[in-house]
Amino acid sequence: MIRPAATAAGYNRSVKIVGLVAALLVGCGDNTKTEIPLVADTTPPTFGTAVEMKLVARVSSMAILVTSPPHDNRLFVAQRAGQISVIEDGLVRSDLFLDLSEDVDGPVYCDSGELGLLGLAFHPEYATNGVFFVSYTARNPGDPLNEQRDVVARCRVSATDPNRADAQSCVDVLSIPDLASNHNGGMIEFGADGYLYWGTGDGGTGNPNNPQALEDAAPNTHALLGKILRLDIDHPALGLEYGIPPDNPYATGGGRPEIWIRGLRNPWRWSFDRLTGDIWIGDVGAKLVEEINVLRPSQQPAANLGWKFWEGEYCAEGDCSTPQVLPKDARLRATGWYSVIGGQVYRGTRFPDLQGTYFYTDHYKGGLATARFNDDDTLTIADLPGSYPANGTSIHEAAGGELYETDAIGNIFQLVVAP
Repeated sequence: MIRPAATAAGYNRSVKIVGLVAALLVGCGDNTKTEIPLVADTTPPTFGTAVEMKLVARVSSMAILVTSPPHDNRLFVAQRAGQISVIEDGLVRSDLFLDLSEDVDGPVYCDSGELGLLGLAFHPEYATNGVFFVSYTARNPGDPLNEQRDVVARCRVSATDPNRADAQSCVDVLSIPDLASNHNGGMIEFGADGYLYWGTGDGGTGNPNNPQALEDAAPNTHALLGKILRLDIDHPALGLEYGIPPDNPYATGGGRPEIWIRGLRNPWRWSFDRLTGDIWIGDVGAKLVEEINVLRPSQQPAANLGWKFWEGEYCAEGDCSTPQVLPKDARLRATGWYSVIGGQVYRGTRFPDLQGTYFYTDHYKGGLATARFNDDDTLTIADLPGSYPANGTSIHEAAGGELYETDAIGNIFQLVVAP
């Protein structure tokens, strides 16, 4: 649905603004592990729709994502400090899969705010090629206007140990100068088309130019920020570490060819529905609204989600004659939503009655919300009763489609139907 210009009275009133991961979040941490058995994957299907988040593991510092390679029973836990841990046979391994932290002279720049390791995605052919991708923030010395870089890098598993990656194999695929430490996005996912998608933040500090820009411009506008980018990482071209899918909306001109979707503020967590290809984007708000945006595959190319002209349906600043795609769920910050954590549609097999349900939360408000995408492009939304983890950082699926929530202190929970 496209909405014409509207204005929120008092939009510029003084409002407390907090980042996605503010001071209450832990720092970059150490590597101590606590082992907690996982819920057994062999459990027969359980029916019902009343759910809980069951604590199944814990790592030493902020866990930002649980994922796994296709057809792999292990769980891989990305930690903001720059490490990736492996859960195998229900236990957190004491040795790390990968450590890219500055503590071991790695490239990941992590502090107590929004910097660090931000994304992890395994190549669809990981079982045969051992390739995976990470996204993170890195220092950017020599550029006083952009003191950090937002990076996607390609890495490989060790040739001799499937539970260890080869840190020396990591190569930058794409690096974007970034002027501030906040709003870094960082989520990376493979689509069913085999392309790698990267959600980038708007650059922080209220930058008004990046999210709508289609071309880089002086003095410091970076068109690849505030976007969902789409990269062909299997067919590098033009001396780059990636190619451009020929059906990208600006592949032949009019904008940076990597751009797929624009007008985002901080798409910290987003995901594809593995059955339908719909993209669900949790975009962290500024003053008024936390957004869940949902786009079917045909609606995605060149979609404009509005920021920074728009926040939800409200005119924020600038040229509000520019049309936007309205969010499907817009939570007013006055209700306690301050940093939406986009989740995932359940497509696992253990809990059949949850099929097609999207689960999401808010870092500050906590709780658990669900949505179902209707044929008329609306959502049926429910805020679930009960107690759920606080300070969540992601809700994401493993290879089998089961969902796991992570939090700011390293806890890992599995979504299960309550007994």
